[in-house]
Order: sequence, then C-alpha cells, then structure tokens
Amino acid sequence: MDFKDKIKLILIEDDPEIQEEYMFLCSQSSNVLLIEATDDADKGVHLVLTKQPDAVVLDLELPNGNGNGIVFLSTIREMNLRRRPFILVATNNISPTTHQIARNLGADFIITKTQPDYSVEMVLGLLAGVLAGLTAAHGPARQRRGAVLWTESEDSLIDRINAELDNVGISPKHKGRAYLRDAIEIISRGKRPNVSRLIAEKYGTTSAGVERAMQHAIDRAWKLTDIDILERFYTARVNPGKGVPTTTEFVYYYAEKLKN
Repeated sequence: MDFKDKIKLILIEDDPEIQEEYMFLCSQSSNVLLIEATDDADKGVHLVLTKQPDAVVLDLELPNGNGNGIVFLSTIREMNLRRRPFILVATNNISPTTHQIARNLGADFIITKTQPDYSVEMVLGLLAGVLAGLTAAHGPARQRRGAVLWTESEDSLIDRINAELDNVGISPKHKGRAYLRDAIEIISRGKRPNVSRLIAEKYGTTSAGVERAMQHAIDRAWKLTDIDILERFYTARVNPGKGVPTTTEFVYYYAEKLKN
C-alpha cells in the first residue's frame, strides 16, 4: 500500500517504551503511518493544525510534557476545526467521570490500558477498522485519499490560518483570534470589503470593538512570545518605532502568505 493511502496518525503519549512500540509497529504496518509522536499536549495541538492527521491516539495523563489530554481535547474543540481527526483515547485512568469529560470534549473512542485485551496492535487494528468503516459510509475524501474523515465541502484554509496564528502565540482563548482568523480568510479569498464591519455583524459587536480586539491579540502575542519564534514565523518587517505589526499589516501578510 502506498503511504498516501495509509491512515496518518499523531501519537500523544508520555511513555517512551509505548512510543517506540508504535513507531516499530507502524513502520511494519500497511494501514497506518505514524507522522510524529510527542509527550506534550500543546505540541499535539500544533501537530494537528500543521500535519492534518486522520487520527490521534491520546494519553490523558502527560506528566512529562506541557498540558494533558483534557487540555488537548478542550483546545481542539474550541478551535472548531473543519478538518477534525478521529481521536482515540488510550489511558490508564479508569475514572468514569474523567471518561465522560473526555467524551464531552470530543473523544471518539476510549480504551483503558488496564483492560485484558489492550495492546498497541489492538489500537492500530481498531483505528484501521473504524476509519475504513467511516470511509465506506461517507465516501472518499476530497482529492486526498488518506484524509478519510474530510469531505468535499471542506478545505484546509481555516486550519492553515489557525496553524499560523498558533505559531506566533495568538491564543485561542482571546476573542481577537477569531476576528483575525476571519479577516485573514476574507482577504485571502480575494475580497476587499469593510472587513471589520462584516466581522462585527457576524459576532454582534462593533467595528471598533473588532479592531481593538484584533490589535490587542497581536500586541499580547508580541509581548509574550519569544522573539526568535516571532522572527521565524512572521518574516515581514515590523516598524521599530511600534515594535508590533498593525492589524492591517498582520492580516495582509498572512493573506498573501497563504495565497502563495
């Protein structure tokens, strides 16, 4: 089977031995391609945005990295991705309350590592079976055969914008992020209306409020994010007198970057 036909998997797991087992078994698998493994929930979110996997295997308890599985699920849910991977939780946590929280936050399937039939082989087999079933039920994905959960009506633009905003530290919890995302999408699609007014109408606020929130989100990112990261992911010149991009500079930079 060509690698393009395989299920593209991200593993979020803090046990090095389990990571190695996934790496080995996926290297031998005709169904699953392991894109990357991490023990960090924050990096897991970044990988979902940038790598666009078909599936994620998620451990809920990640003491060696940043965040945990619940944080990961909550963040992915808040982003409201158009391309959402199938999320399989594999955990030592046996609390029914915790499992229900995970389900409410978007976990598609939960396996406890203490159950008698648990193994990495079982997880990979389950993924292959479930995702093959979804493909058969809903038809092939648009143009990209590996993306078994993505439909013809969806595209990657919003996810690409989210990835860029994530790179420079624009927090999903800041309301200005949603406004920036929408503004970049509108401009990148070649439209030149009164962007702030359109966004204000969508969210039931004012144009001035939209503009203030967008600039505040940018200012906060430039204050909190490491300068080396900002210079790596935002390569446009920044006015040294201001020290941060204006909203217009920021939005048009990313609109052009994504078009190109």
